[in-house]
Amino acid sequence: MSTAKITPSATVLSATIKHLSLRPHPTRTLFTTRISVPGPGRRPRNPAICSKASDPVEVCAKESITTPNKLGDCPFTQRVLLTLEEKRLPYDLKLVNLKNKPEWFLSISPEGKVPIIKLGEKWIPDSDVITQALEEKFPEPSLSTPPEKATVGSKIFSTFIGFLKSKDSSDGTEQALLNELTAFNDYLQENGPFINGELISAADLSLAPKLYHLEIALGHYKKWSIPDSLTYVNSYMKTIFSKDSFVNTRAEPKDVIEGWRPKVEG
Repeated sequence: MSTAKITPSATVLSATIKHLSLRPHPTRTLFTTRISVPGPGRRPRNPAICSKASDPVEVCAKESITTPNKLGDCPFTQRVLLTLEEKRLPYDLKLVNLKNKPEWFLSISPEGKVPIIKLGEKWIPDSDVITQALEEKFPEPSLSTPPEKATVGSKIFSTFIGFLKSKDSSDGTEQALLNELTAFNDYLQENGPFINGELISAADLSLAPKLYHLEIALGHYKKWSIPDSLTYVNSYMKTIFSKDSFVNTRAEPKDVIEGWRPKVEG
């Protein structure tokens, strides 16, 4: 077993990453550490709260299709990992080759989908259900988004996919995406810097990974980027993308590109 351990002076939490495959092989454990320093959208850390989950939460995630033993591209999995990171919960990440799904994985996820996590003795699929379950089981720090704000920016992802897949530059898909991004920009101008104001919430953790995929995929396949005039959206992305929790859980750009290739070329 090879171990890399970083020990900063501030109090930290560790997340172990294990790669499991069909064939037995040495377990590789990587301990990553994060310093909890309050920053934009970050809540001050309460050590009493952070100690509430002594056992790591087990999480199954897609393995990289370009680099073995690395986290793959899945905005829904990143949403779950971001939730765990922002709640300072330790987690045990099991990487799954989705092109050659092992039997142990299919036994807990019959549909063969990720993310799926284990809370107690129960495996829970679907990022919507998972993040709600985490909020209920570990309510502090709260990431709850008020119902009236929960759907802000929710149409951006579907319009991004429509534009990405489009072969006709005059079919209106680009304008549909611009309309959604402009509406989100206007919302942030009045209500930001985050969807729920000053503090990051569940709605941001759902949207940000999708914006990350949008930026990379459209930049690569369409040579397109979000207009500079949408200053609040660009600032929002820059702020969230630079957070430790996001950096720790993001896929490599090359995985995002390869992950979207079938939809673009199919």
